[in-house]
Amino acid sequence: MPNIAYIVDEFFPHIRGGLGTYAMEITGRLLSEDLHPVIFTRNTGDDPVSDLWNAIPVYRPVLLSLGDTLPLLSPLDVQSWDKDGQNFFLETVLYNYLSADHLVRIICREKKKRIDLVVSHDWMAAPAGLLIRQNLKIPLVFHYHSTEQGRVEKPSPIVELIEKTAAKMADVIITVSHAMKDELVRTGYQEEKITVIHNGVDIRRYDPGLFSREMISAFRDRIGLGDCPMILFVGRLTRVKGVDELVRAMPLVTREIPDARLVILGVGEMLGEIRSLVDELNLSGQVIIHDRFVPERERLLYYASCDCAVFPSKYEPFGLVCTEAMSMAKPVVVGATGTSGFKEQVITDGPDQCGYHINPWNPSDIAKYLCILLSDRERMQQLGLAGRRRAVEYFSAEKTARMTGDIYRKAIAQSDGVLRGGR
Repeated sequence: MPNIAYIVDEFFPHIRGGLGTYAMEITGRLLSEDLHPVIFTRNTGDDPVSDLWNAIPVYRPVLLSLGDTLPLLSPLDVQSWDKDGQNFFLETVLYNYLSADHLVRIICREKKKRIDLVVSHDWMAAPAGLLIRQNLKIPLVFHYHSTEQGRVEKPSPIVELIEKTAAKMADVIITVSHAMKDELVRTGYQEEKITVIHNGVDIRRYDPGLFSREMISAFRDRIGLGDCPMILFVGRLTRVKGVDELVRAMPLVTREIPDARLVILGVGEMLGEIRSLVDELNLSGQVIIHDRFVPERERLLYYASCDCAVFPSKYEPFGLVCTEAMSMAKPVVVGATGTSGFKEQVITDGPDQCGYHINPWNPSDIAKYLCILLSDRERMQQLGLAGRRRAVEYFSAEKTARMTGDIYRKAIAQSDGVLRGGR
């Protein structure tokens, strides 16, 4: 069974977003694909240095406190960041170097364990992948979930350089949507290296049939919804996710549907701005903000309890929250401009329609389609069931793992005897 060094910045029990959720879904299934991952992830402070997760080894190198060395070690680009940002960047680099060192020096050379492939996810795991590839002479598969230029307002040149170097040196690039692939090709990446594999959701866990009406009613009462129509947003509170435009849309929604409520579940740097916007628009009774991470079971209750879900992202290479909502049989309203994997998930007409595409920059457009949905409960149910069918057929975690395993095995087979021969 081939062994894979799997480098991913976030992993159980510390999941910050879709990347960590994706990594857990995939690695847990690689064993059934006759692939054995060894995971290296960030240590947040008091985590065990090594343990087993579903029989898979997980290593979390202990990070040193960087303290007064920050200005000595930060690249010029990073020196303009705030102290927390500088510390995060340098801890990321340190985590990568310590992970690569432990794998090469301890696992491979001292314990004589053979590693056949290294897999890195995004820039935060790219340096380790590059080091391991070079020192062990094994292929590198680089997963692109987004680009620095797309996800932030002021891209970092050093982060862009890390991304581009990893992509150049990688034997294979896997990305999450055709929209993301098109962006990479436009930016100058080698098209022949890039394979598209959509992210997937565990359709057995994300199953609306697991939640009774009594459970849903009790949860809605607990969060203060009662019988009000519930619009759900799940995601980071950051500008690229469009949550500010969503709040601006709510006065237009409540003008037509006075008892509609928007529930925002997420954390991020825009929390204060969003709270101020809610107060400014006199929406304190219509917008409910739950600014915390919640366990998966509770997040499932949010999905099960809502009437529709809205994700007005201005940039979204895939958008796993949309897949989760669809799997939970909820109609979705999604941003569909620029790089948008939502457009590949959400059908907007015909018998397979499961939601609507909107201009995420336009609060009126967001409000228009939310009102169309909320004014027709039978239609909402039809679109939700169509979304569930589509998630089961096209976006299951099993399908994603099977396709990913095929690419990993192919990369190993094509490189065997080439990289090990000292390419």
